[in-house]
Amino acid sequence: MTAASAGPTAETRPEASVPLLSVEGLRVAFGDREVVSEVGFSIAAGECVAIVGESGSGKSVTARALLGLAGANARVTTARLELDGRDLRGISERRWRTIRGDRVGLVLQDALVSLDPLRPIGREIADAPRLHRRLPPAARAAAVQDALERVGMPDPGTRATQRSGELSGGLRQRALIASAIVLDPPLVIADEPTTALDASVQRRVLDELARLKGNGTGVLLISHDLAVVAGIADRVLVMRDGRIVEHGTARDLLTAPRTAYARELVAAADLAPRATAGTTPGSGASDPGASPDAPPVAAAPPVLAATGVSKAFGDRLAVDDVAFALRAGETLGVVGESGSGKTTLARAVLGLTAVDAGSVTWFGRPWEGTGDRERRALRRRIGLVAQDTASSFDPRWSVARTIADALPPGIDAAERERRVGELLADVGLAGHLAPRAPATLSGGQRQRVAIARALAAEPEVLVLDEPVSALDVTVQARVLDLLGRLQREHGLAYLFISHDLGVARHLADRVLVMHDGRAVESGPAAAVFDTPSDPYTRRLLADRPTLAAAYR
Repeated sequence: MTAASAGPTAETRPEASVPLLSVEGLRVAFGDREVVSEVGFSIAAGECVAIVGESGSGKSVTARALLGLAGANARVTTARLELDGRDLRGISERRWRTIRGDRVGLVLQDALVSLDPLRPIGREIADAPRLHRRLPPAARAAAVQDALERVGMPDPGTRATQRSGELSGGLRQRALIASAIVLDPPLVIADEPTTALDASVQRRVLDELARLKGNGTGVLLISHDLAVVAGIADRVLVMRDGRIVEHGTARDLLTAPRTAYARELVAAADLAPRATAGTTPGSGASDPGASPDAPPVAAAPPVLAATGVSKAFGDRLAVDDVAFALRAGETLGVVGESGSGKTTLARAVLGLTAVDAGSVTWFGRPWEGTGDRERRALRRRIGLVAQDTASSFDPRWSVARTIADALPPGIDAAERERRVGELLADVGLAGHLAPRAPATLSGGQRQRVAIARALAAEPEVLVLDEPVSALDVTVQARVLDLLGRLQREHGLAYLFISHDLGVARHLADRVLVMHDGRAVESGPAAAVFDTPSDPYTRRLLADRPTLAAAYR
């Protein structure tokens, strides 16, 4: 291995430990493009090693290559790849299937596409006990129940009978984690395992990974969230352009990084509150002493208003009597646990889900009862960045066509190409990605394409459902800055849905906190985050991981 990619020294590993996983000289190429170069590291039993870096740096490709999942078009070579001292190089696909799930648990980044949409999640989680341990039905059911409880799945008995499409993004992610840990394998590879989770459930999942680690499980954690890494990792590897550029103990690397790139990652980890929230004239923010849904000083009528909105699925009330108003130039952040009703609320105000009670008005016009032609005209004024980017693109279309399709009509080919290039640059993507298919991009890259597509139509309002959840900290900061600049320049209004309280505080003027479908607290962002009045809000804030809290 080269000096840049050499594995950590013995002094950085648990004393006298024998590696559970050993990797040396890992290379992965697609065609003539090498995306992982000379990567090497080891993981001991009871140790957590984290790989951090920007999206597209090679983190996820590395994780997949370790399990023979890099893809049919990938060319993978390695000088050493051993699990429990057994050489895994050149083994058959049949042998890999016996290892995955039993010896190694895998949590992939894209929960929606990783779960079978046609089967209840309980049956999917039960596959590992059935195939690897030949457990009888009763024992399999008990193992599924236990795994779901360990990852904090609410009402696990009911959820086990539901399909992935019936669950929120966060609940799907918990189901994936339960599937990976159901057999307590010696090694767990977790690729962004807490990306879609709110702070409270994130804390529970991290506690479960820490419990596994304490019982001797090795953990390879792929994450863009350095606060999450700080709370569980023993060692950290920083990847950039397919290479490990820095490594060390978690404390040393995250408190005193040596390379400029690592320093940039650490500096972007803890976002500052929005300085103008609730104070800047013309920003649309409310006076700090005013009701959160009272009109700002000298404000125009709301571009979006919801009154008494309720929506039930069967006997479960997903949204219960929620009201708010959103004005031009302001950001309303909607935060809460996964399954709290945030996304259902967004779908209801967009007219994608019919409400059972209450009303929604856009630009002063009621959505219900509006004709199809008028609705189409309204929709061009509203942009959406959905949570599940993998399922929101036509897989046959290139990135360029995906973005160009959303541009206003009547633009010639040259202007369309120019605008696509501008939009890609605005969200931090290189122009050479334009001809690529979305499936060939990393999760973070797809998320940026989704934002570019939403901006292409030049909307007046953006509904952003977890828009930066898949982005590494540096790109996240750039995209949030981009959203702030566009809002200032064009007077855009944002309905911003996020489980990440730091992101919401950074961007939002006002905040609505949801719990079990109800709005339990709302107000100016500074007031809600600094002096929360509801116990649920206080718990969310207490559970939020930060770098500062990890190394006090």
